[in-house]
Amino acid sequence: MPDDKTIVARTKHGELTLEQIAELQPGLGMLMREINDRYWIAYYAAQGGNWLLAAYQLRATRKRFADGALTRPKHKGMLDAYTAKILEPLLQHCDASDFAAFEQTYRHGITLANQMHVATKHGEIIWKLPPHPPGHLELGS
Repeated sequence: MPDDKTIVARTKHGELTLEQIAELQPGLGMLMREINDRYWIAYYAAQGGNWLLAAYQLRATRKRFADGALTRPKHKGMLDAYTAKILEPLLQHCDASDFAAFEQTYRHGITLANQMHVATKHGEIIWKLPPHPPGHLELGS
């Protein structure tokens, strides 16, 4: 059976081994840029009463966490725990249109994320909610 260094995918641009394709998959650093934006948007959408947009952003965040758990399995437990403790309850708060509960869980999520950054030896990353909503989306209901 061939190994991942001999299996080749051919494109119009050339050939890539399975190992090269695996290395192209996004790591958490790349995924976190999208997660950051979606988490930010979710807060201000919920604050504005646009619960559908907030939930959409949180579901997309959950998907990026699942992608990160797949491409960086050493962080799977932490990502799954965050999903269970923060993202799933936030989605429930969206369903209930309960901003007070949403905000409490959301802010706990910020604290937990920053604790996880320390645990993964990236204490230099301290996430905070931007003070202003993003201007490129309608965030009201």
